[in-house]
Amino acid sequence: MAETQSRGFVFSGKKRAAGADGFDGDDIFVAKKSMLPTVAPAWENDPAAALASARHEFGEHGGVNMSIEASATFTVMEPETMRRMFSGELGPDCDFFIYSRHFNPTVLNLGRQMAALEGTEAAYCTASGMSAISSVLLQLCSSGGHMVASRTLYGGTHALLTHFLPRACNITTTFVDICDLEAVKNAIVEGRTKVLYFESMSNPTLTVANIPELSRLAHDKGTMVVVDNTFAPMVLSPARLGADVVVHSISKFISGGADIIAGAVCGPASLVNSMMDLHQGALMLLGPTMNAKVAFELSERIPHLGLRMKEHCRRAMEYAIRMKKLGLRVIYPGLEDHPQHELLKLMANKEYGFGGLLCVDMESEERANRLMHHLQNYTQFGFMAVSLGYYETLMSCSGSSTSSEMNDEEKALAGISPGLVRMSVGYLGTLEQKWSQLERALSRMQLDSTLFNKN
Repeated sequence: MAETQSRGFVFSGKKRAAGADGFDGDDIFVAKKSMLPTVAPAWENDPAAALASARHEFGEHGGVNMSIEASATFTVMEPETMRRMFSGELGPDCDFFIYSRHFNPTVLNLGRQMAALEGTEAAYCTASGMSAISSVLLQLCSSGGHMVASRTLYGGTHALLTHFLPRACNITTTFVDICDLEAVKNAIVEGRTKVLYFESMSNPTLTVANIPELSRLAHDKGTMVVVDNTFAPMVLSPARLGADVVVHSISKFISGGADIIAGAVCGPASLVNSMMDLHQGALMLLGPTMNAKVAFELSERIPHLGLRMKEHCRRAMEYAIRMKKLGLRVIYPGLEDHPQHELLKLMANKEYGFGGLLCVDMESEERANRLMHHLQNYTQFGFMAVSLGYYETLMSCSGSSTSSEMNDEEKALAGISPGLVRMSVGYLGTLEQKWSQLERALSRMQLDSTLFNKN
C-alpha cells in the first residue's frame, strides 16, 4: 500500500504501480525529511518531542492505529516487478515488500519510532537485544578484527566478546576501565580497532560513560562507537552525544511489560542498509526477524515510554535518598556522591531523572539473598527476577545471575561485589506504600551494624 502524507500523517492507499518508483535506495529507512524541521527547534534534545514529530501511520481502513501486516510473503501485480525488487530498484519506501525477513511494514514502522527516540537516521528492530548487538558487531568487524570494550557489561555481551566471537569469528576484544580515558585511548589501535563498545549506564554497577569524550577518542582513530542504551532510554541519547550506533534490548524499559523479547539497532542509514544487504548483510543473512504482531504491540507502548521512565526514575531517586539515610550502601547516579553524578547531569535529557535502577551492596551473597527473600516473600515489595523496566520492582543478585558468565576476577575488575543487589524500581502502588514494605523487610532482617554505616 502506498503512503500519502497529509499534515504529518500517513494514510494507507492502493499499492502504487510498478513503474511509479523513482527513489534513492538510501531512503529505505530514513524518516520522511518533510516531517522534520530543517532548523533545530528548542526541543531538539527531548526524545518525547522527537517521537511526537515522527510520522503517524493510520490503519488500512482508517483506524487510528496502523494495521498489523502479518504476512510472511507479499504479492506483486506484474512478473517484472519481482525482478526489480530483487535488484533493489523497488523497495519498501515505495511500498514494495518481498518477504518479512527482509522488510515488513509493521516492523518498519516500529523502526521509525526507534530512530526518532534515539535521534538517528535509521533503525531496524530484531527478535532480541543480543541479536541486535551480535548483528551490528558482526557487520562492523570481520575475521581478524579487533574491538575495545568496557570491562563492565551485561554478562551475555561479555560472553559474546570473550568466548564466542574469538572462537567462531576470530574477532578479539580488549577490555578496559571505560572511565579511564587514557587507557581507552591506548587500547584503540588506529587502522585495526573497528569498534569501541560500552553501555551508557553499565550493568549492573551503574557506571556512567563519558559518551562525548569516548566518541571523540574513538573517532580520532577512525573507530566506530556502539553504545548499549538499554538502561537509560529517554534519560540519555548517545547518538546526539557522538555515538555512531545505539543498540537496545527493547524487552526492558521500552516494552515495560516483561512479556516481549526484542531488540533494535539505531544508527546511520548507510549502516542499517548494509546490514540488510542480500549478499553481505548480517541482519538479512542471520535472520533475527521480529514478528509483526510483536512490533505492533511495542509501537503502542513507545508513546507513553516518557511518562513511565519519569516515574521509574522519580521513585528510584526517592528510594536511593531514603535508603542512604538508613545507612545502606546505595549506588545510584542521582546521588551526589556517585562518581559520575555531575557527568550524567551534563549529558542527560532534562526532566527524565537519573535512571530507573539502583544497587544496594549487601557485601555477601547470603545477605543479599536474605534481603531479597524478605522483600518478596514477607512484604511483597518486589519480585526476585532478572530483567528490568517492569511496573513491579525486580531484584537480582547480579554476581550469581546476570553477570554469572564472568569469572571471579572479571567480576572483581568490573566492580561487581558478591552481595550486589540490582533493583529495577517499579511504579505499581503508591511510593509510600512500597517504601513501607521496604522498611518492614529491613526491620525483619534485623541487620547487624556491619551492613550500615555509623553516620
